[in-house]
Amino acid sequence: MECGTHSALGVTSVGPRAYLSGCSIEDDVFLATGATVFNKARVGKGSEVRVNGLVHLRTVLPPYSMVPIGWVAVGDPATILPSSEHDRIWSIQKPLDFPRVVFGVDRPPPGETMMPNVMPRYGMSLQSHKTDEVL
Repeated sequence: MECGTHSALGVTSVGPRAYLSGCSIEDDVFLATGATVFNKARVGKGSEVRVNGLVHLRTVLPPYSMVPIGWVAVGDPATILPSSEHDRIWSIQKPLDFPRVVFGVDRPPPGETMMPNVMPRYGMSLQSHKTDEVL
């Protein structure tokens, strides 16, 4: 299912303050309070993303996997790391190309910002949600 919470085959539990964006969530998944699943990530059947766990952009979390409290899953297949492993996470995350995938812009050279290119695009994309219904 695409960022959903229920299908005919199984149930997925999405906790309070969880954030799902453009991802695929299979059946029988538990996404705890504060869990984050980014764009084009896939969370396999029966997996758990525990409190404040994160599944990064374009990451594939195999079925029956578990992301511990506050840890980060990144890559395809996912490598699951504590947030303190920033350099290792970044070495896997950088080629996943967050700016291109999410905002359609190139990553700027070091010391420069992508914000002048990102914000107008992001603002326009948010306009498509102005008639969304709150559930």
